[in-house]
Amino acid sequence: MIWVDTVIQGVLLGGLYTLFATGLSLVFGIMRLVNLAHGDFIIFGAYVILVLVTWMGLDPFLAVLIAMPFMFALGYVLQIVMLNKVIGDEILPPLLVTFGLSIVVQNVLLEGFTADTQRIHAQELQIASVDLGVATVGVLPLLTFGSAILVIVILQQIFYRTSLGRAFRATSDDPVTASLMGIKTDNIFAIATGIAMVVVTISALYLGMRASFDPAIGPARLIYAFEAVIIGGLGSFWGTLVGGVIIGVAQVLGAAVNPEWQILSGHVAFIIVLLVRPRGLFPKAGL
Repeated sequence: MIWVDTVIQGVLLGGLYTLFATGLSLVFGIMRLVNLAHGDFIIFGAYVILVLVTWMGLDPFLAVLIAMPFMFALGYVLQIVMLNKVIGDEILPPLLVTFGLSIVVQNVLLEGFTADTQRIHAQELQIASVDLGVATVGVLPLLTFGSAILVIVILQQIFYRTSLGRAFRATSDDPVTASLMGIKTDNIFAIATGIAMVVVTISALYLGMRASFDPAIGPARLIYAFEAVIIGGLGSFWGTLVGGVIIGVAQVLGAAVNPEWQILSGHVAFIIVLLVRPRGLFPKAGL
């Protein structure tokens, strides 16, 4: 019975990793851009929500609704001003630019908030739990997993049932031909980054309520996101969910055997999947 509870906790933890990874999968699927600053923007979003909660006294869920437009605008401007200039056939320029962004974001947060750990307090929600019969789980992990599924469903609807989604897919398949057909690819890239930053904000909310954070932990969040995307298959949103769950379950099972094995177990699961399926479980050429 204890192992059933452990697996359930791992699945719910995978929901958080899925939220980390979905924005990364979105950006890569459309513009083939690996954003090395992705994890740092998650932490940046957590600090934005923290400021709204502590300085303005807002509820965390209201704060995230206010933070979303700001983060969308930030992503849009960054893409227009900086990232669009380095996207091309070469992979090195985007990596160098986003690596530089990562360093800048970390140092800005360090200067503004110091190295002290912070947490977004959610009062009773942090300790509330539900008895599922086979296990007792926290309400917050359930909300996290439910939000991950909802985000993926919404993104699937956008990409496959709207004109914006058709533009996303056309740009992903062939940006040159898409531009010849009248699609403004630079604008499409910027909108995609803005949407990814909205997802980042949601993941930042749950990260901040579930664990302490500081300016330096962004790269570790990037690693979890990257592993979930690779396991699921590049460009597959539902695959990203599977990848996040695999990492979460592996970490929790590893921690149950030996607490020191938690992080290592997730990385081992990542390597095993790569050995069996080098292109991930559900690879797609694009969105």
